[in-house]
Amino acid sequence: MNSKSPSNSHTSAYSLSRQLGVYFLLAIVFVVGLLLVLNQLAGLMGTATQEAQAVDIANNSISAALSEEPPQLDSSKTTDASSGLVLGHVMEGLLRMDLKDRLGPAIAERWDVTPTHATFWLRKDAKWSDGQPITAADFIFAWQLALKPETGSEYASLLYPIENAEAINSGELPTSALGLSAPDPQTLVVKLARPMAFFDKLVVFPTFLPIREDFYKATQGRFGSDAEELLYSGPYVIKNWVHGASMLLERNPHYWDSTRGKLAQVNFAYITSDATATLNFFKDKRIALAGLQAENLTEALRLKWPIRRFADGTVFYMEFNHRVDRLSRNLNFRKAIQHSLDMEELVYKVTKLPGYMPGKSLFPEWLIGVEKPLREEYPASTVDIDRAEAKAYLELAQKELGLKDFPEITLLTGDNPVSNIQSEWLQEVLKKTLGLTIKIDKQIFKQRLAKMSSGDFDLLLGGWGPDYNDPLTFGDLFASWNLNNRGRYSSETMDALILTAQSATATPDRMEAFGDIQQQLFDDVVILPMYERGITYVVHPQLKGVKRRVIGASIDYTYAYIDPDA
Repeated sequence: MNSKSPSNSHTSAYSLSRQLGVYFLLAIVFVVGLLLVLNQLAGLMGTATQEAQAVDIANNSISAALSEEPPQLDSSKTTDASSGLVLGHVMEGLLRMDLKDRLGPAIAERWDVTPTHATFWLRKDAKWSDGQPITAADFIFAWQLALKPETGSEYASLLYPIENAEAINSGELPTSALGLSAPDPQTLVVKLARPMAFFDKLVVFPTFLPIREDFYKATQGRFGSDAEELLYSGPYVIKNWVHGASMLLERNPHYWDSTRGKLAQVNFAYITSDATATLNFFKDKRIALAGLQAENLTEALRLKWPIRRFADGTVFYMEFNHRVDRLSRNLNFRKAIQHSLDMEELVYKVTKLPGYMPGKSLFPEWLIGVEKPLREEYPASTVDIDRAEAKAYLELAQKELGLKDFPEITLLTGDNPVSNIQSEWLQEVLKKTLGLTIKIDKQIFKQRLAKMSSGDFDLLLGGWGPDYNDPLTFGDLFASWNLNNRGRYSSETMDALILTAQSATATPDRMEAFGDIQQQLFDDVVILPMYERGITYVVHPQLKGVKRRVIGASIDYTYAYIDPDA
């Protein structure tokens, strides 16, 4: 007997059909939802894929590339060039460098510096991107924030010229003791801890940018981490930020200066350190500016592109870790390496990058001394590359360190093509000359910064670009109190020289101190200068007014415009 009745059979088929219908509807909902999400992502990315146009005349927009993802855009903590480039477009401080690279007014329309005070008078039409006025209180809050020990600002020492700043940063005084006052909302008075004729040059750096207290607190610790977690004072705002992929800037409607922000949009459609990919984007008319490397310079010449050159003022060097638990603390070990590495060979035979010059000093050749370039007035010492002498120094180091054999040496470096070439050359030379085994620790930008800060290296490939237009921007880098001194070199002699360079008011006295700092760096082998960087690049013919800078954002689009007839 069949146990299943006809009615039961009908009910089972209906139930199955109904379940399939539900699944079908769910599938449709899922697909529609997925399409909506993908569409939203496409909108966020703007023109970051096949839609990117180098120059979009109709929308007054250009596309470009960032070489690195900005780690974060909290100006109280920023240390890197990529973040500085973005901040240079979306933020503005008291003063800025003008088109002729002179110090000029910004949010402060005028200023005065005396031996005891610096006073800045803010313009009344300066506003935040939400339309509220920018006041002296916004600068006071930002500078106090940078000095709080818990903030961990690596540039806090730039604020030390202000009365009580150093004691606040060390936790000895509250932030309210900082020598700042606001007689009215448009006046900021700075009481100096010591005479400093160049204090106004310092305030162009991101650490001195304003931050509004109520907005900062509302972000609950996420300030600067995303587009919506920032309040903007500059000519542009970040409309969209897809981390690791793209960043879209749009004109700030509340910005006071009509001569800047001529482009409606600056679309950083790609974030990549791959020079070949960047050049291909330029070739395909998807970005309006691209840097050139040695391997693609020939192709650029073949295509008859107009090639531009610029010395960006940056010095690259190999830094030693001077911490007590690292063998690189040993002077004879450092001298052995100093006598092994020929930087002319690196620049002219290995990397072969156009516009680069062999490193001779921490102070680049463009810095001015009393009347002439600083390096002409105080020539840098040189060393003979001598294998026998290098081995003799290494034998002394081995005895002093009590080593039977040298362990593996860790070299921390970036993951870009130039760093790869340099680190492999260094690895090969030190193996051949000294028998040392070098382990290359290649890290992405953000991780390399973290390891640099924690001291997780023996040797480090690093570099330094100027923060302001004075030799001190390089000269105080290896002060014991400077957190950008990644290897933690510490010397009472060096600290005393730096204090002289900071506090002396006579230019000859300051330049003599810089000459002595240069010699101390050489004698103690604090670093090994590798090269001064030169930039070779191409620009879309319709994009005009792009400014390359030594001080500030390395590429400045804030004065750029499109010439449709070019």
